[in-house]
This record gives sequence, C-alpha cells and structure tokens, in this order.
Amino acid sequence: MDIAFRSSYSPAMMSSAPALRPRVGIDFGTTNSVVVIATPDGETHTTRFIFPGHPESETCRTLLCLWQEEARGRLAVHQAIGAAAVDAYLDDPAESRLIMSMKSYLAQTSFRETRLLGRRLTLENLVGFFVAELMRAVGIDPATVDATVGRPVQFAGDAPDDAFGEQRLRDGFAEAGFRSIAVALEPEAAGWRFARRLDAPATILVGDFGGGTSDFSVLRFDPAIGRAIPLGHAGVGIAGDQFDYRIIDNVVSPELGRDSTYRVMGGAPLPVPIEWYASLARWHRLSLMRTPATLRAISDVARTASEPDRLHALATLVADQQGQALYRAVGTAKAELSHADSTTLRFHHKDIHIDRTITRSAFEGWIAPDLAQFDGAVTTALERAGLDEADIDRVFLTGGTSFVPAVRALFSARFGNERIDRGGEFVSVAEGLALMQGNTASQSGVSTTTC
Repeated sequence: MDIAFRSSYSPAMMSSAPALRPRVGIDFGTTNSVVVIATPDGETHTTRFIFPGHPESETCRTLLCLWQEEARGRLAVHQAIGAAAVDAYLDDPAESRLIMSMKSYLAQTSFRETRLLGRRLTLENLVGFFVAELMRAVGIDPATVDATVGRPVQFAGDAPDDAFGEQRLRDGFAEAGFRSIAVALEPEAAGWRFARRLDAPATILVGDFGGGTSDFSVLRFDPAIGRAIPLGHAGVGIAGDQFDYRIIDNVVSPELGRDSTYRVMGGAPLPVPIEWYASLARWHRLSLMRTPATLRAISDVARTASEPDRLHALATLVADQQGQALYRAVGTAKAELSHADSTTLRFHHKDIHIDRTITRSAFEGWIAPDLAQFDGAVTTALERAGLDEADIDRVFLTGGTSFVPAVRALFSARFGNERIDRGGEFVSVAEGLALMQGNTASQSGVSTTTC
C-alpha cells in the first residue's frame, strides 16, 4: 500500500546551525500520535499526514497493521500505520492483524509478548514497529535527532507499574532506532507550550486528557527565566476511551443481548456471560474475542437465550470484525454531543440495526463517575502542591476530551471561566515536548537515556 506523508519540516530549516541536531517532540498516545520539530529559533513545526482517501491531519492514529505477502518464494511481513493501517486491515481482515491501544498495556507486567503471524513479538517490538514507521513517514532518521517523548503521570490499566511502563516506552523507542531519549510528563509538556503566552510569572494547572489517561499538573512558570517548576501532579487511568465505553455499555451492549438470560439443562434462567460485553466495550479487547471457542460459546448460549437474535448479532459483529466500524459510530456520536443537545448513534451491519437517540443529559449521567475521578485527581494535584483554587492563576485544558461540555463545566465551577484557556488540543503536548528539549537541565520531570 502506497502512503503519502507531508511534513512542514525540511532539513533546510537546520542549515543555519549545522552543528545542532534537530529537536523532536513525540506524543505517543493511546489513540493518536503527533510529531513536532523545533528549530533553533524556538519555532515549532507540526508534521502532517496524508493517507489516500482520508483528510490531511496533524495526528496519526496509533494503529499498526501487520500482514504477510509472498515474494520470491518467501513470506515477508508488511506493516502500515494510522488510517492506512485500518485500510489494510479492512482489505483482508482474515490475514492481517490490527494492533491498537499499545500504550494502554505498557505498565501491565502481565503482558509480555504475543504471537502474531507465526512470530513471537513483545510489546516493545510492536511499539518499535509503529514508531519506526511514524518517523519514516516524516522523513526523519531517529538516530540523528534529539527526541523527547511524553508519558502520563499514571499509566492506564489495573495497578499499573509506572516505572516499568516508562522503561518499556524507552525500550520501544530504542527498537525504532533512537539513540538518546528524554522522557517528560505529558501535562508538563502541555504547560510549556501554554507558557509561551505568558508575559508574567504565573501558577497554572494543566489538565491533559488523552485516550487512555488523564493527567493534572500544577506548575509555576516564569517567562523571564524560561523555567517551569513542577509543584504537584496527579493522574487517573481513564479518559476519552472511557467515555466511549459508557456509550457502548448503555446503548450498544443491550442491543446485542447483554440483558438476556439463557438456560442450562432446562434449569433456572442465568444471565449471559458479562465478560463478552466487558470486551465489547473495550476496543482493544474486542479483536481477542474472534476465536472458535468464544464464537462457539456465544452460539451455544443463543440456543436457549431469551433473545437469541441479539446473541446472534453479537456473534456476527465479532466474526465479521466490525469493531472499527462500531467504534467509529460511537466516536461520531460522542463528538456530536459536544455541540448538540442530542444525537443519534447509527450502526448497521447485516441484521444489526442500531438507531438510538442519545441526549447530552443522559451521556453526562453516564460519565458522572468518571468526572468525579477527574475532580478527585485535581484535588490531589492541588494538595500535593500545597495550594488551593485561589492560588491558580490560569487553567489550561488540552486533549480531545476537553471538548466535552461536562468536563469544561467541572473546571469552570472550580476556577471560573475567566481563568480557563484552551487551544491546540491535539498537538500541544508534542509542541511542548519539542520546546522542553532546550530546557531539560532545569526540568525535574525530564530524564534522559542514551541507548
């Protein structure tokens, strides 16, 4: 598959200072990844991606597709990333493997390796494949740049080992060819980008909402000395993907039989296995359901189910690998609720027909527990900084989830609209990472490893 990419960076930008290595900021996200190049004059240039049949974008979906093709009598593994990965997967879903949400597993010690296309691959291998393709796409040799990579305050997952997650992140980038890697906290990076707007010292709270994690940092910036002092951090392992889960759990899962019952040997009605719907609502688990054993189990339950058609619909969704189409419909509905009081989630495939109106008020009720976790993390960050709301001069929100009205309302209620600022929601972390490289000596949140 031929893929066209375009970067606003060119080697000529560095010609005035040939002794300096290009500085690159990389926001390796759960959902999207961004690459930004900083030049010696302090300017940043965000790379742009052009995939055939897709609109140009500053972000690249953090997706990796692997497949095999025979050449000269040998099987060779091919790969594609971003929107091209989805296209490659849909071209031949039976013979390809779509890898997603890699970042969500970094801090999970239980996930060491997987078997794909007859090969044993570690998570570091998969991250390395993706990042190598990402850098190839923008025409940058990883061995020739100084890179700063972002990491969340707290990685996603159950009982995450944050130190383990950071090391695996470093190892994955090393496999992609990087020789020197600096790692910085993502909310601090977003704060650096925001600090360029300041003309006086200020204490700010940064809320960085990703796909799998949400982080909050309190920092003191002084533009006169070009330095940030971290005062307190907190994070939670939920973000945009969790909001998708709420929609699937409340709208889609009931349509696919979650509330059905079935009988064993004519006994009392039993609830259908809830683990199927836990996987359905977590997009990185759905593809793992497409096994003969799971499909056979769904078929067996459907024989005595109170709503067999809904169970058959679940089996069809899994067998036909319609997860991407489902998540696309859910994401569209979620985005529409950011500017409309209601929307209709539409998903159709064979005998599956979902047309469900969702009101913003209902959606906000579903995500109320998640908003409470955000609120608690903000309180923790302030307590660790030894400050309260009145001590915060500005609040900077970044990431796609910051568009959700209920999220903005949470911060407005605590800090007032006049102190809240937004902008560059999808690229601010990568821009800040690129800018921080010139100031790493003064950053307690940055650590560097030479590979």
